[in-house]
Amino acid sequence: MKKIENTFAVTGFVGKDAEIRSFTNASVARFSLAVGRQEKSGDQTNRVSAFMNFEAWRKNENTGSFDCLTKGTLLTAEGYFKPEKWADKDGVEHSSITMVAVKFYPAAEKEEAPAEPAKKTKRSRK
Repeated sequence: MKKIENTFAVTGFVGKDAEIRSFTNASVARFSLAVGRQEKSGDQTNRVSAFMNFEAWRKNENTGSFDCLTKGTLLTAEGYFKPEKWADKDGVEHSSITMVAVKFYPAAEKEEAPAEPAKKTKRSRK
């Protein structure tokens, strides 16, 4: 039977500076990434964007990695999905999926593709 992994990797721009909360032994950073893709409909191409919310936990001595979680930073986040359930004050049950970023790092910018493919040159044999 094939093993199914609960993982993700996504690249986007940090939407706003991370909200960081410190506890006795660890800290959590909550941040969003603006992600997008091209969507083609007939001859039209539109860019579709969305904000995705993440949380990242670190021991207090390792919170320096949170420094890159500032608005506008192009970031790649890797991690797992964590399902959460709770009941509100009226007893209504709710659920959501939290994206927990285990690793995050500045993303390499994509290079633009050349307008025309480079022409191949023949090599002469000696």
